Amino acid sequence: MSNNPDETPDHGYDRPSKSQVKRDMLALQDLGRQLVDLSSEKLKQLPLSEKMLDAIKLAQKTTSREGRRRQIHYVGKLMRDADADAIRTQLDIWENGSKQQTLAMHRIESLRDLLLRDDDALTGLLKEYPGADIQHLRTLIREGRKEAQANERLQAGQDPQRKHYRALFQALKALDDTQETE
Repeated sequence: MSNNPDETPDHGYDRPSKSQVKRDMLALQDLGRQLVDLSSEKLKQLPLSEKMLDAIKLAQKTTSREGRRRQIHYVGKLMRDADADAIRTQLDIWENGSKQQTLAMHRIESLRDLLLRDDDALTGLLKEYPGADIQHLRTLIREGRKEAQANERLQAGQDPQRKHYRALFQALKALDDTQETE
């Protein structure tokens, strides 16, 4: 054993092991399989080459089990040249939603519930969103409260009304969206 600090303990290998290469290839093949299961609308949003899109569409059309397996294997092979990290990130966002979007939705839901409970909350909202349509918001809040009271009197098994409850959420979401774009 030499005392040279430049030598690595992996006996001079500077490439990944054969097992690691195989694991990476299988991961790309699994990613390709996920892409084959996507709709064409979502596929258009991903950074895929024309060759890759054609291979995925062919795999989607193939009905024979063995033919589909081979085509998916080919898609996995083409994945070597694709930006797999960007694709994985987008798939994760579609599957789980982005954390920022989730937090924004929870914040809007809390704000809606506060507006339906507390009259003073509208004043705070108008300070945060000075360009908001106050009449429209007041109408939605008033109708949402009526809806909530009517839902409390429902018999078991009856479906609650949520029209104004949802409309208030959409109005708050639109306010939030307009503020983000400015």
